[in-house]
Amino acid sequence: MCSNLALVRVDVSRLPFSSGSIDAVHAGAALHCWSSPSNAFCNLQPGAVAEITRILRSGGKFVGTTFLLSIFADSSIPAVLRPFLQWLEKEIEDLCRSCGLINYTSKTQQSFIMFSA
Repeated sequence: MCSNLALVRVDVSRLPFSSGSIDAVHAGAALHCWSSPSNAFCNLQPGAVAEITRILRSGGKFVGTTFLLSIFADSSIPAVLRPFLQWLEKEIEDLCRSCGLINYTSKTQQSFIMFSA
């Protein structure tokens, strides 16, 4: 068991960690729920992925999973799920790269994507 592992729940737009201090960040089935995932400013707060990039150490990894646009295109999807952000696979890659993340990889299974950078 790893003794230096810490699991925390925080506001992704205001991470309480020093710049370059974290080895890895995991965001499971979350990206589509964030109000400002991009590196643009929203209410003077940096986007979530830009904030994750800020805290990652050099060589650190961001791993995430989310749903792709096609899952929401079906009119049989319950209305409660439709307000979530809708992504194309290329948009997730572009978002990671625009925030300075490198070595982007992804694996898609139907309308679900797992990515890392």
